[in-house]
Amino acid sequence: MALSISAAMLMLVIVVVLIRRSGLKMAHAIICALLGFYLASSSIAPSITQVTSNLAGMINGLKL
Repeated sequence: MALSISAAMLMLVIVVVLIRRSGLKMAHAIICALLGFYLASSSIAPSITQVTSNLAGMINGLKL
């Protein structure tokens, strides 16, 4: 059975787990989120999108 999950949702779950279990402070999580917004509007955003798309395609192509 294939499971499709948004990368943003997966990262949100990871951040919540890190805040609860690993002692990540809320201020650090907010700063990381703001960094993401700034990266999304920068000139490097297309490269980041291409790398994540290629990585997702490689993961999708794995036969377990």
